[in-house]
Amino acid sequence: MGFSKEQLLARLKELQIDFSQYDHPVVLTAKYVGHLGGGISKNLFLKDKKSRFYIVSALAETKVDLKVLSVRLGLGKGGLRMAPEEALGEILQVPLGCVTPLSLVNESARNVSLLLDQRFKSQEFCFFHPLSNDMSISLNTNGLDKFLKSIERDPSYVDLEANPSVGKDQPPDLASLVPSNSLVLPDPPETPASSKGRTENKVSVGNKSTTSTAITSKPSINAQDRPANITDVGKMVDDLLDMTSSLLLKEITENFKEHGEELGEVLSKKIKSRLAAELHSTIMMFKNTAYTEGFHAGVNHHPKRTY
Repeated sequence: MGFSKEQLLARLKELQIDFSQYDHPVVLTAKYVGHLGGGISKNLFLKDKKSRFYIVSALAETKVDLKVLSVRLGLGKGGLRMAPEEALGEILQVPLGCVTPLSLVNESARNVSLLLDQRFKSQEFCFFHPLSNDMSISLNTNGLDKFLKSIERDPSYVDLEANPSVGKDQPPDLASLVPSNSLVLPDPPETPASSKGRTENKVSVGNKSTTSTAITSKPSINAQDRPANITDVGKMVDDLLDMTSSLLLKEITENFKEHGEELGEVLSKKIKSRLAAELHSTIMMFKNTAYTEGFHAGVNHHPKRTY
């Protein structure tokens, strides 16, 4: 069983780390502490395609591009996605909306990598949930660093908005932050553009443009096909429909001769099976993004007041 909120606060006191605590409802934390100054943190729990996990902890206003971050970690394009909700309980041992660097105190999170926003250092203090989102505590970076070192974690502060070029002579600048419990999965080798049935797609990384190939005759669903802007509902729906249409065309082409009159039932089962996991993951991303946007809305739109 993981640490409780009370046990965590007791640990901070034992370490003689200065902090202040604020009880509040479980939603829109910024509405209740935003007037106090300091930085509001947003925290993303991510996984890569080798099921290695990451916490990205940043100021609410810091823009975190997961595609750029994935390349900087050496995971290739689209290597990061939101971790499934069940992993919160199994690994961080916190419920949805309670992701925090402080959850690394749990032994089950020992292999989770932590990336901290270097802009935290410009704040007098920052707010974090102490394993529960009915409270926020304010910590400065000295206190956060002291806590992390007490659990044998070396704090890593990163410019999360940077977009450095990555290439043959410029290795990924954050590759050392990938958990070492398994190897990095490299990108699949590119196929010459002259191959039949393939089209070229330009992908921009940093200031460089690289060319990748895709098989046009057999569309598939993968991390790169996910809706890019999950805060735009209309765009998200269009992307999901495109994914479904592409999959439908592929299945019709491959199964028409084999199944004949039973084709409709066969396609229905296959498409449901293929899309279930993808839709679940995409909607979880939307759910977590909505929670983060709530923080941001609280900071920007709630009038400041004192109590």
